Amino acid sequence: MTAAIRHSFNSLEVPNYRRYFAGQLVSLSGTWMQTVAAIWVILTLTDSGIAVGLTTALQFLPMLLIGAWGGLLADRFPKRRLLMTTQALMAIPAVWLLVVTATGVVEPWMVYLGVFAMGAVNAVDNPTRQSFVFEMVGADRVVNAVSLNSVIVQAARIVGPALAGILIATVGVVPCFALNALTFVAMIFALRGMDPARLHAAPVAEREPGAIRAGLRYVRRTPELMVPLALMGLVGTLGFNFQVVLPLLAKFSFESGAMTYAALVSAMAVGSIAGALVNGHRGRTGPRLIAGGALAFGVSALLAAAMPSLALEILMLAILGAAAVTFAATINSTLQLAVTPEMRGRVMALYSVVFLGSTPIGAPLTGWLAQNYDPRVALYLAGASGLLAAWVAHHSFTQIKGRHESATGEHAAA
Repeated sequence: MTAAIRHSFNSLEVPNYRRYFAGQLVSLSGTWMQTVAAIWVILTLTDSGIAVGLTTALQFLPMLLIGAWGGLLADRFPKRRLLMTTQALMAIPAVWLLVVTATGVVEPWMVYLGVFAMGAVNAVDNPTRQSFVFEMVGADRVVNAVSLNSVIVQAARIVGPALAGILIATVGVVPCFALNALTFVAMIFALRGMDPARLHAAPVAEREPGAIRAGLRYVRRTPELMVPLALMGLVGTLGFNFQVVLPLLAKFSFESGAMTYAALVSAMAVGSIAGALVNGHRGRTGPRLIAGGALAFGVSALLAAAMPSLALEILMLAILGAAAVTFAATINSTLQLAVTPEMRGRVMALYSVVFLGSTPIGAPLTGWLAQNYDPRVALYLAGASGLLAAWVAHHSFTQIKGRHESATGEHAAA
C-alpha cells in the first residue's frame, strides 16, 4: 500500500517539481476563490444564467483568440522566466476586482473586464505551465506529473470554493479577491527557488515567419496529435462547462446558495483528485484509456443529470469528476509524449485552446440552456458529448493503428 502511494506521487521526488507543486496549489486555490466570487457577484447583480455564461466565456475568450501566440512565446523564451512574469501580471486583475467590490461601485461590466484581463494573461501562462511540466520531470515521469497537476487543480477546486463559500456567506466577496492577489507571491517564490541546471530545457525556437502556421501543419499531419486534440475540443466545448452549470444547479435546481455551490464544486474536485491519483499510479496512456475516459464521462454526466436529490447529486458529481480528469489528463500526457520538444509549447497551447478556449462557445450555450430550460439539460449535453467522443476515439484510433500496421508490413516486405 505504501509503495503504491509513493508511486502515485513519484514526481514529487524531483525538487523543482516539488516547489512547483506547492506554489501552484496556493496560487490556483486563490484563482478558484476569485472565480467563485466573481460568478457569485454576477449572479447576485443580474440573476441571469446567460450572464453567468458570459462571465465564464470572457474568462476564456483570450485563450481562444491568442492562445496559439501564448504557446509560441513558450517555445521562444525560457519557460521559468516567462512564468514569473505572467504570475506577477495576474495579480493586477485581482486588485481591480478587489477595489471595485470594496468601494461598492461594482457593476457587471467591471467584473467582465476583470475576468477578461485575467484570461488574457492566462492565455500565455497556461500553455507555458503545461509545457514546463516536461522540463521539470522528463519523459519517464511526465504521465505521473500531468496527473499530479490535475491533483493540484482539483485540490485547489476544493480549497478555493470552500473558502470562498465560507467568506461569501459570512463577510462577503471582497476578501476572496484580496487573498487571490496575495497567492501569486507563492508561485513566484517557488519558481525563483528552482535549480535551472536540473531542468530538461527544450531548445528555444528560432524566430521565423509563419511559426504558428508551422505548428498547425505539424499537428494536422500527425494523427497521434490531431485526434486527441479534436476529441478534447468536442468535449471541452459541450461538456466541460461546470463553472456555468454548478452555480445554476445550486441556485435553480436545488434552490440554495453559495455553500451548496461550493459543496457541488468540492464534490466534483474530490472525485477528480481520486481519478488523478489512480491515473498517476498507472503511469501510462493510450487510445483505450482515452476512449474509456470519454465513455465514463458521458455515462456519469447523464446519470448526474438525472439525480433527484442533493446528496445523490454530490455523489454522482464526484464520479463525474474522476471520469473528467482521467479523460483530460490522458489526452494531455498523450500529447506531451508524442510531440517533438521544439513544438511542445505550440501543441500544448492548442490543447489549452480546445480545453479552455472552447469555453466562450460552450459557456453561453450552457447558460442559455440552463436559463430557458433547466441546468440539468446542460449535463445531458455533456453526457452526449462524452459518448460521441468515445465512439470517435474508438474508430479513429483503430484506423491509425491499421495504417501503422500496413506501413510496417510494407516496410518489412521492402
